[in-house]
Amino acid sequence: MKSPVELNSFLLAVLISFAFQGASCELVVSPVGPTLVNTLAGNTVTLAVSFTGAPDPAVIWFLGALPVGTWTINSSFPPDIATNRRNVLSIEKNGSLTFTNVPLNFTGNYTVELTKSGLGISATTFTLRVFERIQNVALSTHPDLVKEGIENFTLSYSMLQGVVEQQVWSFNSTALMTSLHYLVKEKNLIIVRPDRNDSGRYTVLLTNPFSSVTTHKDVTVLYGPDEPTIVVQPDKLFHVAGGSLSLTCQAEGFPKPTTKWVFKGEILPDTHKGVLNLTNVITTQGGVYICTLLNELTDERREKAVTVNIYERPLGSPMCSVQSVNDDQLQFQCLWIGGTPQAELSIPELGNTISGTGNLSLTVTASASFNKKTVICMAMHPIENNKCNITTSSPLEFLPAVRTTVASDGKIVVSILCLSEASPQALVAWSRGSEIVTGGTIYQISRDTTQLKIQDRNISNFLILNYTCTCRNPLGSQMRQIKLRGPSISDSSLFPNKDGTVITLTWEVPPTSIVTGFDIQMKGPDLLSKNGNSIYFRGSSNTYVTIQQIPGSARSTDIFVLDPDLTYRFRIIPKALQRKGQPSKVHRIGPGEGLSGTAIAGIAAGIPCSILFLLLLGGIVYLIMHYSKKKSHQTRYPVARAVEKARASQPDITPHNLLPGGLKNLPDYNKLQQTPSERSVALPTFSPPPPVRVATTV
Repeated sequence: MKSPVELNSFLLAVLISFAFQGASCELVVSPVGPTLVNTLAGNTVTLAVSFTGAPDPAVIWFLGALPVGTWTINSSFPPDIATNRRNVLSIEKNGSLTFTNVPLNFTGNYTVELTKSGLGISATTFTLRVFERIQNVALSTHPDLVKEGIENFTLSYSMLQGVVEQQVWSFNSTALMTSLHYLVKEKNLIIVRPDRNDSGRYTVLLTNPFSSVTTHKDVTVLYGPDEPTIVVQPDKLFHVAGGSLSLTCQAEGFPKPTTKWVFKGEILPDTHKGVLNLTNVITTQGGVYICTLLNELTDERREKAVTVNIYERPLGSPMCSVQSVNDDQLQFQCLWIGGTPQAELSIPELGNTISGTGNLSLTVTASASFNKKTVICMAMHPIENNKCNITTSSPLEFLPAVRTTVASDGKIVVSILCLSEASPQALVAWSRGSEIVTGGTIYQISRDTTQLKIQDRNISNFLILNYTCTCRNPLGSQMRQIKLRGPSISDSSLFPNKDGTVITLTWEVPPTSIVTGFDIQMKGPDLLSKNGNSIYFRGSSNTYVTIQQIPGSARSTDIFVLDPDLTYRFRIIPKALQRKGQPSKVHRIGPGEGLSGTAIAGIAAGIPCSILFLLLLGGIVYLIMHYSKKKSHQTRYPVARAVEKARASQPDITPHNLLPGGLKNLPDYNKLQQTPSERSVALPTFSPPPPVRVATTV
């Protein structure tokens, strides 16, 4: 049984519960945060709400009066969103409306209504404003030229993107208000009946919650000209073509009147405040220039004319050339085009010939005296004197160049180039054996005759006869024979990297060898892959195998990955299609595989020489010992006293076992100095040896 205190507490809780239930009988929806929401286009934004008074109410969102989404909170069915807005709008679990990547056109007033059966409707409204940052604002005027007294003058702004919330116009830093003279309308500032006092700087300030941009435009209102004055700088009787000059036309007035320059009936666009700048002028720009000053307000027109003379220098520098004519004549040409007047040209060495057309041509008979001769053309013009020269020469010695390719139809194409330095340019004649070569299916000669192309499938046909090219001009000729060779290699080398894992093979091909490709062959162990785990190419220790096929234009290749502890051999096989030439020399890399045959032969040849050398050395040693023994048995003679005393005063360091006469060694006196306890036997008695006389042989 509960105590009275517990009963009272229970009753109080029940009363409080009923009281709260009564307070929740009204459905209320409230905004969470401000109802004016600003956002940038492309952002995600939520119009957040909260509600009280009933569970699971029905939610309807409106854009103005247009429903855009409905849902019953905690319903198992998804919200129903307008079809054209489903990729942007979504209703949250608490009834809030979320915009994902919101576009500009979603700006508007959004109202949410919550309903519950028996509890009525509760609503709240949001204002969503979607903006873009204002960028690249520019001001333009209409009309471009402002004339005093016209009806209206308009300044308009344009921008790359942005949404403007507010625009503020000012003139010379003073804010403009709408009045009888100024009118702000949409993107425009309209100036009613502008006058000269409206000249100055106009500024527009564009703002929104996320950006602010200020742009300026300077405007000048034009009015009335007086008598114009024309000044030509520099002041000369004539002007040199290629130079620059300016024409200035001025008249009193404020502001300056519009100025136009007219030349040959056409209005020139390159004017600025009455100044016409002419740069890099040409003779066709010489003539009468008319300055026209016009005031649109008064319709008063002022004109003044000035004559400009332009004197032209010929273009560039004189050009000299020489050509062959009929294989026995030389045609010299001197050219210096343009100019007013045209240049006078002459070649004094070939006669006193004068031309006033800027183009001189003179043909002479070729002779040995023209070989390596320099001919000078003199060019004279009032502005400048100039000259050019050309050296004629017979064809010089040259080396033919041979290149081999394979055509798309599988034919070998051998190109022979014979190009000799000569003036005039040498023409090339081609022959095969004793037959003259002309263009056709097999043979093709280039337009300048310097290249012969030969096409055939059989390489043997290329090697039958010699080809001859003869370079000739009227001063001489040079002839070279070309003996085409089969595929061959003249030299080759091998270069390893520092680790011995990668090698580079290089080779050379004789200049006239026909080669369309190369086989790179290897004999040795397997090549490794780059990661060292799998076989890159399987080799052979007994025979050569082809590991690479290289095009005929290549002269080197890289081979990897090698094991530096193993031995590999490589060679290059030149090919002309299926025909193979002699392989290159063999290049070996690695620690080796024992003695080679050459090394064994060298050792075998050196053994007899070594034995002979040892016998000879033994004989020499024997003779030296025999001579020394014979000398030691010679008769000795007494030594002089002085010598004997000198010897007696010096210690004898010669071991006794080397003395003649077979004397025995002296006893070890160090041992004799031992103490009695150290000795094992008694000390021997010592008798000095008898004196020996030594004779010296002189």
